[in-house]
Amino acid sequence: MTAGAALTDAALRTGDPEGAAQRILERTGGQVRLALPLGLGKSVALANALTHAAEEDRSISLSIFTALTLESPGASSDMERRFIDPAKARLFGEVPGVRYAELLRAGDVPPNIEVSEFFLMAGRWLTVDAAQRRYVPVNYSDAFPLLLERRPNVIAQLVARAGDRLSLSCNPDLTLDLLAARCEGKLAFTFAAEVTDELPFMGGAADISAGEAQVLLERDESDPLFSLPQRPVSLADQAVGLHASRLVPDGGTLQIGIGSIGDGVCQALRLRHGRNETYRELIARCPFGRDAFDETAPFRAGLHASSEMLAYGMLPLLEDGVIAREAEGALIRAAFFIGSRGMRARLRDMPPEDRAKIAMVSVRETNLSQGGATPRAARFINNAMKASLLGSVFSDATPDGREVSGVGGQFDFIAQAFSLPDARAVTTLAATRDSKGETGSNIVWEAAHETAPRQFRDIVATEYGIADLRWRSDEEAVRAMIAIADSRFQPELLDAAKRAGKLPRDARVPTDRQDNTPEALHDWLAPARERGDLPTFPFGTDFTPVEQRLLPALGHLRNAFARRRGLAALIWRGVSSGAPCPAHRACLERMELARPRGLRQHAARAALLGALAATRDEPGLPHGL
Repeated sequence: MTAGAALTDAALRTGDPEGAAQRILERTGGQVRLALPLGLGKSVALANALTHAAEEDRSISLSIFTALTLESPGASSDMERRFIDPAKARLFGEVPGVRYAELLRAGDVPPNIEVSEFFLMAGRWLTVDAAQRRYVPVNYSDAFPLLLERRPNVIAQLVARAGDRLSLSCNPDLTLDLLAARCEGKLAFTFAAEVTDELPFMGGAADISAGEAQVLLERDESDPLFSLPQRPVSLADQAVGLHASRLVPDGGTLQIGIGSIGDGVCQALRLRHGRNETYRELIARCPFGRDAFDETAPFRAGLHASSEMLAYGMLPLLEDGVIAREAEGALIRAAFFIGSRGMRARLRDMPPEDRAKIAMVSVRETNLSQGGATPRAARFINNAMKASLLGSVFSDATPDGREVSGVGGQFDFIAQAFSLPDARAVTTLAATRDSKGETGSNIVWEAAHETAPRQFRDIVATEYGIADLRWRSDEEAVRAMIAIADSRFQPELLDAAKRAGKLPRDARVPTDRQDNTPEALHDWLAPARERGDLPTFPFGTDFTPVEQRLLPALGHLRNAFARRRGLAALIWRGVSSGAPCPAHRACLERMELARPRGLRQHAARAALLGALAATRDEPGLPHGL
């Protein structure tokens, strides 16, 4: 890459996205192979300008290759609309629409535009046939060689700016390697950078010369960026986090995936370090049997973090001294981040010397351990959708093959766990799921497909405990998995394994594993939540107290809608409950159901009151609600 070059006279510096798009079309002869970063780092303004140009002029060929296109959620029901619409801008940001995504959803992509992604926003594209057909399954670490083969001639990325320096900020993951490939003569492309003041300037490898850009878009006012609100962490998530925290040795390396279980892991590690006596008491009271894992001491040497994604929960771990072990000058290595506005503000407001301890690097460094310090005693903790009794894991698709999200880095980290000394891959998942009003097991006998096959089975953790599967026989693995399944499903899992000859006919569920139930989980952890040891939002939230009260009620209502009898029971409960209390009146006002009109709104009001009553005893709700 160029070293210290300023923006050249030959480059275009403009505040006009359409003008920038025109320069790109001139440089490419109207044959645009556009690569956009995964997640937050896309220049939506440039992508939209190129898409509009291709819509208007069918002689332009526009091929877009990207991953994780971020969109504010839409509502699938009237109740969801009432909750989401008034808060959408506050929760997700007043972000501009992504034109190529709008065309995909409408089924109206012109023949001269092609869009492919290798990772999808979870669950958002299941019914969009064009997106399903153009999805490309690939491990995150293999996305760079895939891009070399596709030979993009334009990369359009958001950057932060300081003087004549640019920062790849949230997305050095693939761009660093692409810029290096261009410098080595392996690729030729236009690097179009859009400057935004919404991103923190991350240094180190992410700090590049402005001379790398042939097009620099600098507008008077930056568009707001997508914000990923902190989700509530359920008691089941907290339980998984407590179990997983006992797997993390002092002085080791930590990787954590996205989601509420990851937040639960971070909160458990904070508790272990900062309030160790409380933490040990919680662990000692666990009712779900015992295992051999006992890493429960506070951190002395501290952890080093190396993770493809910089999760919000890592910042409190850094501030609390849990992440405290430097490796090659950094405490944290990550390849991308999304986060909320609060997370990005936290990064921007850090003293530069503290922010410099967070190294934003190539994804090949985090996911393949290429070019950085070798992880020591690494624990790779990632969530899955389901796991089989034989230890295979599936995380990205439905049984009929529709892509939910993508493989991402999950297999990368599992493979690393088997190639690095003293490393383990920890697959976390809730033991059950609710779908269409029914509860089902996430631990199953067999799977329609696999993200990681059973020869890579390692550690699996649910809210009911830990299954150590590495190098175990099939019988040992099956027994360990049944022991961490929900007890409502243990008999059928036991029978399936016996029919396949993987368990003897007289096999039984161990006595201390026969009460793996939500009720036992509640009895164990609800008091800790009420005391504030395991908060519903451990790292804060953009949801108001009234919205926090509505969240569990709306979840309850969503399940009831799938069963006519369950919905009728909720409506009856709401009708017969009398005048709503002040807290419930506030919820009705927020949902615009305080003064219903017509039969449909009266029924919706009654159903919501019934759901609020049904979830009234949820631990951790805002005081007074």
